[in-house]
Amino acid sequence: MIEDAYTVSAALGLELWCEDEAGPLQTVPQPGASWQPERQPACQDHEYIRTGTAKLLTLFRPRDGQVRVEGATSCTNEVVHGWLTAALAVMLGDLPPAPPPLEPEAQRAIWLAWQTGLSQPIPLPEQLPPLRMLLILDNLAGQTTPSFVQWWVAHGILPLYTPLGGSWLNMAESIQRILRRRAFDGTHPQTPEEISAW
Repeated sequence: MIEDAYTVSAALGLELWCEDEAGPLQTVPQPGASWQPERQPACQDHEYIRTGTAKLLTLFRPRDGQVRVEGATSCTNEVVHGWLTAALAVMLGDLPPAPPPLEPEAQRAIWLAWQTGLSQPIPLPEQLPPLRMLLILDNLAGQTTPSFVQWWVAHGILPLYTPLGGSWLNMAESIQRILRRRAFDGTHPQTPEEISAW
């Protein structure tokens, strides 16, 4: 189902975004790429003062490579839900107007088609808006909070959760590795705020 989302969402007129949280990123020296003689690895100081950590909240659109990131010093449900709902609301506002709603049965069929084969399909309300966006994200307890899922559905967003051990299906994970390497290799961030800014 998630692989289908990557290949057919654009043809169906659906936005596709991937979401993930990376971290914790520590305020310690970050080794960069280097060449070392055999049996002489690069060394880091054994003493450092850890002055905190930061998390990287990421939304990634595979179609064109657009990335939206936010640094956070904690990753509680309140922080993630607040950031994600605000970011998604802006993104939905940037979309063309929603198509007129179909007959309720046809509208429901579109939503249910993306849940075919799931052992725990998302409960859908009686009245459904037009489906506008698919959101691929990890299957964490905070991401499945009923009020959070209800907000998504009310705004035409259907979450597609990666299965346990299937993080490779979420392309946000790949872009985070690239961003982390580009921002931190060979650096020594001193504060969580510095990590977030980088």
